[in-house]
Amino acid sequence: MKIFITGISTDVGKTIAAAITTEALEADYWKPIQAGDLHHSDSHKVQSLLSNGKSKIFENSYALNTPASPHFAAKLDDIVIDIKKINEPKTKNHLVIEGAGGIFVPINDLETIVDLIQKDYKVIVVSRHYLGSINHTLLTVEALKNRKINIAGIIFSGDENKPSEEIILSKTGVKCIGRIALEPYFDKNVIAEYADLFRENLLNL
Repeated sequence: MKIFITGISTDVGKTIAAAITTEALEADYWKPIQAGDLHHSDSHKVQSLLSNGKSKIFENSYALNTPASPHFAAKLDDIVIDIKKINEPKTKNHLVIEGAGGIFVPINDLETIVDLIQKDYKVIVVSRHYLGSINHTLLTVEALKNRKINIAGIIFSGDENKPSEEIILSKTGVKCIGRIALEPYFDKNVIAEYADLFRENLLNL
């Protein structure tokens, strides 16, 4: 199983959701494009949060120096991201792939993050509650559906907001995989607890 983790915006909790999913499935993890924080990247964060000894962390296809939209970060590094050079790592294990920002974040002048999503990927959308998040979630789901991309489910991140969650699930028809609370911190133990909670839903995607 190949799971692509995307979000309705940046800083909505994709990396924590990816760590939980990776731990729950003892999957391998790959972030194709990392922009900024190269010494404390999302790959490093996920690695530090895993308890199992099976998961493998694959190298980024592109590791860019500036925390910015990949197309701009690449320009600052004097390169152009070539989607043909973003090759999915070969593994016989489950694979969790983490996007960068939302699905329409540009990676070059022509393509965006959504163009990285292959036909055999199951997409999990991470939605965090804030003013405007219902609209951003519905737009993300609608855009994925228009491209006939398989949406496996939604993970809600942050404090519970039942009215928002209910209308999102009602309007999209997408199932909720789980909710990640606004925890004081995330460490291996917290990630393992969520992995236990999410595992059944993830295995049934």
